[in-house]
Order: sequence, then C-alpha cells, then structure tokens
Amino acid sequence: MTLTRRSLLKNALLAGAWYGAVGRSFAQATSPEVLGQGEFKYRVVPGWGVLDEKTPVNDCHGLARTADGQIVLLTNHVANNVIFYDDAGKLAHKWTGPKFPGAHGLALVPWKKSEALFITDLNLHSVFKFSTFGEQLGEWHLHPNTGKYAKETDYRPSWTLHRADGEFYVLDGYGKDYILHYAADGSFKRLLGGPEGGIVHWGPHGGIIDTAADGAETMLIAMSDQQYLLRLDLDGKKLAQTDLPGGNPRQIRRMGEHYVVAHLADNWPKDRNSRGFLSILDQNLRVVSNIAGSAPIYDTDGKLLPMKHTADVFLHPHDVLANPDGSLIVAQFASGKTYPIKLERI
Repeated sequence: MTLTRRSLLKNALLAGAWYGAVGRSFAQATSPEVLGQGEFKYRVVPGWGVLDEKTPVNDCHGLARTADGQIVLLTNHVANNVIFYDDAGKLAHKWTGPKFPGAHGLALVPWKKSEALFITDLNLHSVFKFSTFGEQLGEWHLHPNTGKYAKETDYRPSWTLHRADGEFYVLDGYGKDYILHYAADGSFKRLLGGPEGGIVHWGPHGGIIDTAADGAETMLIAMSDQQYLLRLDLDGKKLAQTDLPGGNPRQIRRMGEHYVVAHLADNWPKDRNSRGFLSILDQNLRVVSNIAGSAPIYDTDGKLLPMKHTADVFLHPHDVLANPDGSLIVAQFASGKTYPIKLERI
C-alpha cells in the first residue's frame, strides 16, 4: 500500500489541476460596508496581507497564530506553501517543505519549548509535522492496519485535531470519512467514524478539540456539504448535531466564549461561484451574527432558517482566525488567488 514519494507527487500535481478550474478571477475585497449584526459587526481592512509577485498564492487554506503573534497562512502554491505575516499584514518569512500541491489543513501545537505545524496534503495523502522554520519533524501516511482502504490514494486527510496531551485525530474528509486517532508519540491507535460510525461523505472537513469549562474534551467537526456541526466524544460517539442550513461549514474556531465558522458558499456545490460568509455562534452554538450574510432567524421551535450571503465580500471562506484584539482573518479557497482578508471589529 506504500507509494513512492515520486509517484505521490506526480499524482498530486495531476489531481491539483482541479483547483485552478474551480474559481474565476476575483479582486481582493475592499468593501467599506459594515458587516454582521448585533454585537458582532466588522469592516474589511483594505490591503491587509497583500504581498507582491515574489510571494504569490493559489488557494489559501489554513491559518494559525504563533505564540509571538505571527500569523501563519497555508497555501497550495508550491513555491511558498507556508507564509508568515506580522500583525500589520507584512511578510515576516516564508518557506516550502517537500512541496505541498494539495496543502489543506493547518494546525499549530506546542512542541518542546517552541511550536510545530501539522499540515495535511490531500494529494500526497499524508500528514506532515514541521517546525515553524521548516524543519520536518514527522510524516504520517495511511496506516496499513485500518482494514478500510483498498489503496493509499483513497486516503485524503483534510485536517488534524489536537488534544492538550499531544494525542491527535486526523479527519479523512476527502477520502472515506474516517477519523484516525494517534497517540502523543505519533503511533496509530485506532480508527473511528466512517459510514458505520454515522459520518456521511463530504462531511468531516475541519474541526477542533473543544474544551468545556469543566475540562471535558469533545471533537467539534465542521461537516461542510452536510450543512451542520457534529459534536463527538473522544471515542467517536455522536453527542449532538447543530444544523446550519444555507451554510457550508469548512472550519470552526474558538473565539473566547464564542465560535466563528467559515462557510465556503451558500449554494455549494451546485453553484461553484456562489459566495460564502462567516457565522458567529454563542457557547450553545446558536448563531448570533452572520458576517456578509443574512441576519440569523430562528422559528418558534428554535430551528434556524436558511442563511445566505448578502454582501459580495467573500468568495469561498475556508478558514478563519480570531485574533486577541477581536479582529478576524479569513483564508479563501478558489478565490482568484487572493490573499487573506482581515476584518476589524467595530
């Protein structure tokens, strides 16, 4: 089941051609419009993060913030897959590792006295661990003992979820929808989820390990095309489902006592040029504001009515980062190679 690095990269470059065919050219957002409702209103910061031709991007997929305040962007441009910004949106440094044509999920975790990046690549069918300066620290292909995959290329990991104790989970969101559980030392432990676990296809795209006030940990997963969030215990048992009709949740992040969700588009995949928006949710996962989207409305039974984008600010939000000052940064997929968008809270 093991493929050579060369054959993986060849297949990855062929498969990666799909990315360039999805979107058309769109300008970087500059809207002065006030976006959102209630206590969560924002405005675009014009020009933030726009770099020159020496640092181009393709699809902007993942975001993270280092302990010293640098913002990390993951893009599938193989000349500079990992870009570091300062708070002002200027280039701090950048690197590319073994070239990630299908770079997708990004997670930042403590490592020794520093931090490490976990990167998933859809087209290389692997998970990688790197220092923030580009030193490779680990690599995980499909484990041969899962018993659920006919070939390694069926495995297309989308994101990793990390516990405080170092254990982590890999979401196979573009493959067979399983969740692979690894110990803190990187050894494979078990397989969760999948069809027999009640997880449907085009579902487990992104997510977090969510820690409650009492310290209890659960997996909170953005189920993309299924238009809902799924909460699982650490054994993969379904605890709750939160419907987000009209959305397409690609990633969810903590924002203090709230959460923020990046919705790829309001009519995806039927209309691949339909636009997306962001949702702010309270601690009970109830939507309280939609940024560049319609105001959330719940009926008398507490059911959320379908949402939609209302302002042409975003195209395909893929990840969102909540900064300590209340601002947000949005990375977009298939958006005409645009850089991340920063929103200041007003």
